[in-house]
Amino acid sequence: MDVTQTDPNRSLVIGGTGLVGGYIVEHLLRRGQRPLAISRSQQGKSDVDWIRGDLRRPNELNLPPFATLYCTADASLLATALPGLFNPSLRRVVAVSSTSVITKQDTEVAAEREIIGRLAEAEREIATACEQNNIGWTILRPTLIYAEGRDTNITPLSRLIRRFGFMPLVGGAPGLRQPVHAEDLAIGVISAAASAAAVNKFYSLPGAETLAYREMIGRIFDGLRLPRRTVSIPAWLWRAGFALAKPLFPNSNVAMGTRMMKDMTFDAMPAIRDFGWNPRTFHPRFN
Repeated sequence: MDVTQTDPNRSLVIGGTGLVGGYIVEHLLRRGQRPLAISRSQQGKSDVDWIRGDLRRPNELNLPPFATLYCTADASLLATALPGLFNPSLRRVVAVSSTSVITKQDTEVAAEREIIGRLAEAEREIATACEQNNIGWTILRPTLIYAEGRDTNITPLSRLIRRFGFMPLVGGAPGLRQPVHAEDLAIGVISAAASAAAVNKFYSLPGAETLAYREMIGRIFDGLRLPRRTVSIPAWLWRAGFALAKPLFPNSNVAMGTRMMKDMTFDAMPAIRDFGWNPRTFHPRFN
């Protein structure tokens, strides 16, 4: 199909092969749309017009007109590429960021501070560029995103539990969490794009439940159909022993443990009011 001859009212999905972006594509198709999507490799889904390209080289993209841009890829990449993606048909940009721009501002890990600084700056650049071009923007900040077997938050914890049969909890892990399913986030992204009330605003998108970290872990045990077995570790011992424990948790840092004691909760009411945010409760099920 020649995508240059398509309807200018269509949507472009950046990150359409990713976790949340894949759900966005799926739900647009369910609504009778034929979305455009950018991918660095050739994709086989016949009811989506895949455009091969790299967001790091936006000037090389040959895009037809589109009215709505959804981005679940790195916001820093979008901020740089966005001026090259503007077209006369574009009316709405919805970008997925993270509540980490708030929760990790004071992290003790220098690499995390650098990443969060870049993300916060990207949010500002996206908003400014859209406003300068009279395009409505919405930036969504989800909490802990999961999709059983596919995410990088809950699924790695499930694998640790399955492997070792228990889970260490720093300080008893009283910190509050609000895990949100990737599909619910995708539905929220589409709903925000359709809402006039959501134009030029930031939203936090927490899950439906506020749980202590230890209860969140307990429900992962439940989803694995395993008995709940946790071991509480004092924060000082976690810090002292982290170097020895790191081989068991190769993608972790010391702050990941100490944050188990920290509340990371957000207010869903603005999103509920403006575009009907309605996520599911946290009851994961693993194969």
